Amino acid sequence: MFLKKGLFNSVFTRRTRRRFDFPGEDTFAHCYLSAIIYEVQATKRISAKCIEQLRSEIEDSRGNEVFALGYLDDQGLVSRLVIQARGNKDSVLALRNWSGGGEDTPALPDLPLAADVLIHNHPTGFLVPSDEDLDIAGRAAEDGTGFFIVDNPVGKVYVVAEPRRRRKQVVLDTDTMCAALEEGGSIARRLESYESRSSQLALMRLIIRGFNEDSTVVAEAGTGVGKSFAYLLPAMCFALENEERIVISTATINLQQQLYEKDIPLVNGALDKPDRRSAVKAVLIKGRGNYLCHRRLGDALRETEFFDDDKDDLERITAWAETTATGSRSDLSFLPSESLWSRVCSEADLCMGLRCPERERCFVLALRKEAADARILVVNHHLLFADLAARVEGAGYDSTVVLPPYTRVIMDEAHTMESAATSFFSKEFSRIGLYRQLGRLYRRRRSQQMGLLVLLAALCRQEDKLDRGADAIQFIRDAADTLDESALAFCRTDGNFRLTAADENSIAAMLTPLLLDLRKKISALAGLVRNMLETVPEDSADDPAVWEIKSVTRRLEAAGVICASFIEYRERPTEVMWIERRTGRGEKGANTGDWAVFTVTPIDVAPYLKGALFEPNKTVVCVSATLTVNDSFSYWENRCGLKLASEQDVLTGQFPSPFPYAQAVLLAIPADAPLPDQESYRAFVDNAAAKLAETAGGSALILFTSYESLRSAFAAAAPPLEAQGIRCLKQGDDDRSRLLKTFLEDQSSVLFATHSFWEGVDAPGDTLRLVILCRLPFRTPNEPVFKARCEALEQQGGSSFMELSLPEAIMKFKQGFGRLMRRSSDHGVVAVLDGRLLRKHYGKFFLRSIPETRTNFSEFNRLLQGIERFLYP
Repeated sequence: MFLKKGLFNSVFTRRTRRRFDFPGEDTFAHCYLSAIIYEVQATKRISAKCIEQLRSEIEDSRGNEVFALGYLDDQGLVSRLVIQARGNKDSVLALRNWSGGGEDTPALPDLPLAADVLIHNHPTGFLVPSDEDLDIAGRAAEDGTGFFIVDNPVGKVYVVAEPRRRRKQVVLDTDTMCAALEEGGSIARRLESYESRSSQLALMRLIIRGFNEDSTVVAEAGTGVGKSFAYLLPAMCFALENEERIVISTATINLQQQLYEKDIPLVNGALDKPDRRSAVKAVLIKGRGNYLCHRRLGDALRETEFFDDDKDDLERITAWAETTATGSRSDLSFLPSESLWSRVCSEADLCMGLRCPERERCFVLALRKEAADARILVVNHHLLFADLAARVEGAGYDSTVVLPPYTRVIMDEAHTMESAATSFFSKEFSRIGLYRQLGRLYRRRRSQQMGLLVLLAALCRQEDKLDRGADAIQFIRDAADTLDESALAFCRTDGNFRLTAADENSIAAMLTPLLLDLRKKISALAGLVRNMLETVPEDSADDPAVWEIKSVTRRLEAAGVICASFIEYRERPTEVMWIERRTGRGEKGANTGDWAVFTVTPIDVAPYLKGALFEPNKTVVCVSATLTVNDSFSYWENRCGLKLASEQDVLTGQFPSPFPYAQAVLLAIPADAPLPDQESYRAFVDNAAAKLAETAGGSALILFTSYESLRSAFAAAAPPLEAQGIRCLKQGDDDRSRLLKTFLEDQSSVLFATHSFWEGVDAPGDTLRLVILCRLPFRTPNEPVFKARCEALEQQGGSSFMELSLPEAIMKFKQGFGRLMRRSSDHGVVAVLDGRLLRKHYGKFFLRSIPETRTNFSEFNRLLQGIERFLYP
């Protein structure tokens, strides 16, 4: 090196105020030294907001070291911070990984997504850089990234390496963008029967501000506003002009496909002008479990004797694998069983990466290469959360993890964010899941032994340990069976059970010893496997069987970790440990009986979303048709962590639907409808559902809040309706997509459904003339996670009903109501059969949450006549 570290230290020790510029070929030293300047006041380099944020983080870390990524504004001040690591000197390693430290890690990515400056405090107040500081600063300087050292009060800054100013952000022109969606505009011309919508243009203006001002946008856009184009056009233009990558995340596959296959190509066509460099490249990314793995397919073909029921489908997949361009399960012409697909799909912890013999044909690797070169990534919420979780846990925000790096995100269907995050951050295991993993390790058919453990024993030449392994596996099976039986006893009353201090004695007697025993048995097997792995010859270390058995062992140990969480439930106040009884049928229709699922769920996901999504990203656009309660975003902002991100600049707006609800929709509520807790309620719903569907001539979606109510109403209504030629469909009789397809194709059919059908059903025209909401969609009070969240609110002095139960029910009610009107020409009735809507004081909040419609609140028989006159004037 041109200048040794000792000289660096002496330079800093003497508090040299001269600027050094040494000629020579050593660009590292030249870049480094030319950037050394004197100590300055923090306000000269860091904005007041960021000074306060950094000072607060240092205080929260009790004065220990904090590493932050800083981003400069147009004036060269650090105006945004992302905290990268906290703690002690070991935290240097996390930052070094980010900055390309170590022999096996890559250099800083040369992307506009990278941070402008690394900031690090010295708790002693002595701002001389250590060897570690110099190493990190040197690597960062090679990419133009600066390095600052601050004291704990963040009053002084020592500039070790001057940041290179990034090119100025290109600001979107609002008028030009909006012109594309006005009559005769570049997008409007490509759409048949297009009508300019003022609400769509207003929404797009707000989103443009979010990109231009590096702000968070929260927007409620009613049905028909056209939110997809309102965010796609600004996002694609911004990505193109600023060479940035933007992630668009949705909750449903249907919306992902619509964006990727229809909307994005249309916008690209509108942007395709001679002065444009090129179209904006977009890539649709699904979870890797959706893609075929050639290596695992080969492994399955070598064990065909274990696929008796699926041999034909396995052969069809094998033939398809040679012709498919994507390897995506959705491209198959048939639907393979879940058990078969799980044996041949790609899985992260089974991936051998560059060591894989099939890497040249890997579908996931090919997709990653495409994504690395794309400016728009279309993903689902679960995949996005997987990426964000890895970044928060130490992978950083400037390298490829699950997704390539990005700093701007669009969350469509944002009303599902809390539930999606809850699902992702929950962990579970069951007897059935353990059986599946144990079966991969060891199986015996007649006198033949097969499985990964058999292969491992052969590789390490320890066949004598195979019997011990088989015994250990059987011990786990026995322990899992015993635990499952005991857990199901706790679920007899409500179908679920939450571990609380109130049941401490029964838990200690009937669950804790069994959880300890299962954990012990899993640890014993894991120890045996690891001992065997240590003796695998070096030339066999990359054998696929070794990778597979490591993965299976990790999954078994993860179940042991969940057991430990259940054992320590009283020491984990921020999590819910709960058990659920599940009943199901196998893929061939055989009854698989009941089994218990053990789940650990965070009570509050808001801190996760704040720290992983809102704080690190420059722009986050959240859009949905249902984000407000009583014209306020407060409920959604509280649940999703935006209220916690107090430093965020948040732009909000409501954009009403342009559809003519006041003329085209009748809201019908029987004045004589009983309350749900009255004995007559179920009989009333069973009768009313049949009569309403008959009056409408079918074309009805009947939504319930429980399967029990659904089954009762279906049993009462289906015979008389089908006698009149009206086909009745019931959720559970077929998978969701096929059931919806049948409903859409049979115009007069009636679909009885629950939970998941309250949203995501798009049935325009005469296919759907009647939506029946049988009951206000309040959560049942015995749901473990919901109950824990209610208790947490009450302990904080809040009202669980007004702050959680009611607003959550209103948002779901709005989703159910929104199933009817999907096009401006639609016409129909929404009937609500819950007497609380008219007789309880909170009913007015539900009514205020939906667009103004025509109404009929008469007694049921007169109501039927009014509905008939409305539908058939």
